[in-house]
Parts: sequence; structure tokens; C-alpha cells
Amino acid sequence: MKRCAKRRGVRFMHILIRRRMNGGLARLRFKICSRFGQNCYIEAPFHCSYGINIHLADRVYINAGAVFLDSGPVHIGEGSMLGPGVHIYCADHHPDAVKRGQGIERALPVTIGCDVWIGGAAVLLPGVTVGDGAIVGAGAVVRGHVPAGMRVAGVPAREI
Repeated sequence: MKRCAKRRGVRFMHILIRRRMNGGLARLRFKICSRFGQNCYIEAPFHCSYGINIHLADRVYINAGAVFLDSGPVHIGEGSMLGPGVHIYCADHHPDAVKRGQGIERALPVTIGCDVWIGGAAVLLPGVTVGDGAIVGAGAVVRGHVPAGMRVAGVPAREI
């Protein structure tokens, strides 16, 4: 029961923070990100593993509900925008079940170029690079390189 009450308390506190800051936590995120460019905006709620591995260039917009599992570097280029509920994963677990059971994993970087649009609820898997000006459709699961200017969507993400 204490656990539920604690969770409710945290959720309630989060809602209060969100309202006080008019939806944006940019000032608080500035303190945890490794690089936080000019005119960046992060909507609440925002969740990350460490924060120190996140590098935001100028004019980056991250909509509500983003989750960054930043065990590796996450670089987001200037003018890029991420829709609500975008997930970025750096942790890559071993494909062999025995080794995975031993806790063997690695962290791969995720890099998003300049002027990229990532649609809502898209998932970027470990090691992904999205080139400048690319568009990732809502709900896409990106597991490989997206060249500059390309539009991708679907599961797995394919050129459209």
C-alpha cells in the first residue's frame, strides 16, 4: 500500500510541476542534459535513464511522454522535433539467451540529424542514425540507418 501511495504522490507532484511550468520542463532538463542548446523545449512528462548522455542542439522540441533510455549517447540535431511518446533506446541486450541471462549488454548511440521530424509513438532502437531532414512516421519502429531527406514509416520502418 505504501508503494501505491508513493506512486500516486509522485504522479500528483508531476502534474503539479507540469501545470506550474505550463507544460515545459526545459529549465529543469538543462541541469541533467550533457548539452542543452538554445531555445530547446521539453514537454512533461519526460523520462530518461541518466540524462548526462543526452546532447540537444539549438531549437530542439521534445513533446510530452518521451522516454530516452540513454545508457549510450543520444544526439539530436538543430531544429529537430519529436512527437508525443517517442522512445529512444540505447541499451542492446545480447541475442544469445544464456549471455543475456548473465546480464551481458551494450549501449549503442542514437543520432538524429538536423531538421528531423519524428512522429508520435515512434521507437528508435539502439545504434540508429536518422539523417538531416528525414521524417519518421508516427508509430514507426526504426531499427537501421535512415538517410538524409528520407521519409519512413511502419513496423519495421521502411521508405514511403
